[in-house]
Amino acid sequence: MLQTPPLLRENRLYQADWLLRYYGFKAEELLDETHPNFNHLLDPKCEWALRHLECFPVDINQADFYTLLRVPGIGVTSAKRIIRARRQFRLTFENLKGLGIVLKRAIYFITCSGTYFNHARYLNASFIETNLLYQEKRSASILQQAKQLSLFDTLVPTKEDTKKCLTGNL
Repeated sequence: MLQTPPLLRENRLYQADWLLRYYGFKAEELLDETHPNFNHLLDPKCEWALRHLECFPVDINQADFYTLLRVPGIGVTSAKRIIRARRQFRLTFENLKGLGIVLKRAIYFITCSGTYFNHARYLNASFIETNLLYQEKRSASILQQAKQLSLFDTLVPTKEDTKKCLTGNL
């Protein structure tokens, strides 16, 4: 009988694959002899950042595209938005929120023109890890409460849903 890998392990492998394909990471950066396995509590990008705090903080207004990609919480689309926006003006944390960048992970690893978020310096590995783990734990508990829908589940639309469909006000 074929056993499936644990879902979290499979998810971490997909995340690592994404980092290798689209973010410019090399396999030996993510895993090595001292860290032969992925941390099941943190995603591979956050784990890498915590092991390489010497690369941080990154100044959003000066970093190149590939450096921005290494910041947890900043993906390809966000990095492109940052590069495009900073051609027009110097970015602040409020500007980053306005660009749709989720700062819950990134704030520990970035500055805006040398200023930290809330004027606090976060480059303490244990502080960052504790906060990132708390965020992961909250996300996991929310996901555990959610139920995956099946194509065969029957959902009965409410009167409000029917009205919205008929009027086009989705």
